[in-house]
Amino acid sequence: MSGVRLVAPVVSICVLGAFGALGDGPARAAARPAEDGATASAANVGGDEGGDEGAPWFEDHTEAAGVARPHRNRSFHNPYARIMEGYTALGAAVAVTDYDGDGLEDLFVTDSSEAGRNLLYRNDGDFTFTEVGEAAGVSRGNDATNASANALWFDADGDGWDDLFVVRFGQSQLYRNRRDGTFEEITAAAGLTRHLNSIAAIAFDFDLDGDLDLVLGNYFQPVNLFDPDTPRFFPESFEEAENGGGVTLYRNEGAGPNGVTFTDVTEAAGLAGDTGWSLDLGHADADGDGDDDLFVASDFGTDHFYVNDGDGTFTDATETAVGIDTKKGMNADWGDFDNDGLLDVYVTNITDEYMREGNFLWRNNGGQGSDLTFTDVARETGTYDTGWGWAGKFFDYDNDGWLDLYVVNGWVSGGPDNYVLDIFELIIDPEADLADARNWPPMGDKTLSGYQRNMLFHNEGGTLFRDEAARHGLDSIADARGVAVADLDRDGRMDLFVTNAGETPNLYRNVLPTGAHWLEVELEGAGAHRGAPSASGARTAVGTVVRATIDGVPHVSFVNGGNGFASQSTRRVHFGLGSRTVVERLEIRWPSGRRQRFENVPGDRILRAVEEPSERKTPPHPTPGDDRP
Repeated sequence: MSGVRLVAPVVSICVLGAFGALGDGPARAAARPAEDGATASAANVGGDEGGDEGAPWFEDHTEAAGVARPHRNRSFHNPYARIMEGYTALGAAVAVTDYDGDGLEDLFVTDSSEAGRNLLYRNDGDFTFTEVGEAAGVSRGNDATNASANALWFDADGDGWDDLFVVRFGQSQLYRNRRDGTFEEITAAAGLTRHLNSIAAIAFDFDLDGDLDLVLGNYFQPVNLFDPDTPRFFPESFEEAENGGGVTLYRNEGAGPNGVTFTDVTEAAGLAGDTGWSLDLGHADADGDGDDDLFVASDFGTDHFYVNDGDGTFTDATETAVGIDTKKGMNADWGDFDNDGLLDVYVTNITDEYMREGNFLWRNNGGQGSDLTFTDVARETGTYDTGWGWAGKFFDYDNDGWLDLYVVNGWVSGGPDNYVLDIFELIIDPEADLADARNWPPMGDKTLSGYQRNMLFHNEGGTLFRDEAARHGLDSIADARGVAVADLDRDGRMDLFVTNAGETPNLYRNVLPTGAHWLEVELEGAGAHRGAPSASGARTAVGTVVRATIDGVPHVSFVNGGNGFASQSTRRVHFGLGSRTVVERLEIRWPSGRRQRFENVPGDRILRAVEEPSERKTPPHPTPGDDRP
C-alpha cells in the first residue's frame, strides 16, 4: 500500500504525497509497545465487553495507581507572609507526555513547598505508576527563592523528545531530555534566566519557522516574592488592575552547537502592552488562516485576545472579538463544542454569593483577522455558574462525538468563618491602596469560596450542557486546580488526573461501558527526528489541525501545546464516533501548510500519522476563503 508503513505500537500512516493510503492491522489490546517491526496494535473497545450502565463511569484509582502523594502549598517568611499564604494557594499542576518513548503517557506533578519535591510518575502499563523524579533529575524545583507553579512538556531542541519546562514563582527551569530516562538543566544556556513569577506556559510555533516558541503568563510583577523590597506588589484594582506580570514571548532560535536558545521578542511581537495578572494562556488557529492566535485569561481585569498576523507579530483584537471585561479569568481551553468546524474557547471566572461574574463560553462566529468575533453563550448552554472556577477542559468522555466539559472549582476550604466579610471592608473603602499588601486582611484559617463541587458537563448536542459529575463520581469538593485529560491505558476512553492545592490529587479511570467507538491520532511532523517516541509531541506537530467527518458531520480538533489552567493534557487527538465504526474522511493540516486526506478510516484504534518532508514549499496560509483543514 503506497505511503503506508506499520510501526509499533500503533497503526501508522506515512504520508508521501498530498494524499496517501491508510495502513490497517489486527486489533489487540496493548499495554506496552511491541518490538520495532511487529504488528501494529490497536486497543479495541467496540462492544466486546460488558458493563453496568447504571454504575459511575469514572473510578478513583489514586491510591491503587501509586499517585497519592499530596501537594503542599508554599509558606512565606517575610513581613507579608500571613497575607500572601492565602493568595498563593496555587501551584498544584500536572503535565502529560510520553517522556521515555515507551508508548505510554507519563505524569509530571508539582509541589510548591520550600522542601517539596516535584514528582515524575512513569506509567507502568497496568494503570499503576512509579515515581522516578529524583532519579530522572527533575524533582528539585523548589527552594528558598523559587516555588513551582506549573509545568510544560515540549520539544525545545527539535530532537523529537519532549523536554520539561517547570514554571515557577521566581525563575523557571528548562530540562533537556537526554533520551535515556534522565534530564539535565539547561536554563541558563538557553537564555531563560529572567525572574518573572510565571504561572502559565504554552509552546507553539507562532512564527511558523519549525521550532516551538514559548509563551509565559506572569502573575505578579518580577519582584522577589520571598523577600520583597516593597509592600506594593498586590493588584491595584479588583476589576482593572494593570500592575501584574503580563506575558512574555520567547522565540526559539533553534538548536545550535551549544544547544537550543531563546530570545525575548515580547515587545517586537506586540505583546508588551499586556500588563495584567495573567493566569492562563490558550493558543489555537481561531480564524483558520494557518497560524495560531492567543487568548490570555487575566485575574483582576480584562482578558486579551491576540490575532496572529502571520509576520511574527500579533494584533490585540480584544475589543472587537470578545470585548473588554472586568472579571477574574482563570482558564483558557479551546475546542469545537458545537461541531460547526470552528474552535471555541472556555474561560472560567468567579460566580459566588458575593461576586456573580459567570464563566465565558465564547462561541466562534467565524471571520478572519480583525473580522473574527465571538459570542458568549455560557448562560444559554448552562456552563455559566460553577463557583470559583479553575481548570475547565473540553473532552469527549462518553465517545458520543460531542465535546463535554470538566470544570474544577473552589478557592480555599478552611474553618467555619467566612473571609468574604473581611475582604468586603477593603473593597468598599474608596481610599484603600489595594496595591499595598499590608492593607489586605490575613486569611488565616477562614474559608473563601471553599468546599465547592467539581462539575462534569455532558454536551447535549451542541446547544446545552447537563452536569453529570455526581452521577459519575467526579464531584469532589477538594480545592482543585488543574485537570489533565489523557488515555492513560490506551483503551479509547479518556481518563482524568486532577490536582488539588494542599491535598492529595485524584486519578480517575474512565470505565465507560463499551459500545461507543473512537479514534485517536498521534501526529509526527516532518521536522521531527525519526525514531523519536510516537507520542512525544514532535516539534511541528503542535498546531496541527485534524478534521474527522463522522456520519456527514465535521469534527475539528488540533494538537495544542499546553492549554488549560495548571495542566497539560495529551497531544493525541481523540474523536468519539458514537455508533459509527468508520471515519468517512480524515483530513490533516500541518503547520507547514501541507494537507493530507484519508478515506474510510476504521475506528477503535490509535493511528500514527507521519508527515514526510517535501521539497515543495507550501505557503502556510490558505487562499482567501479557504479556512478549513
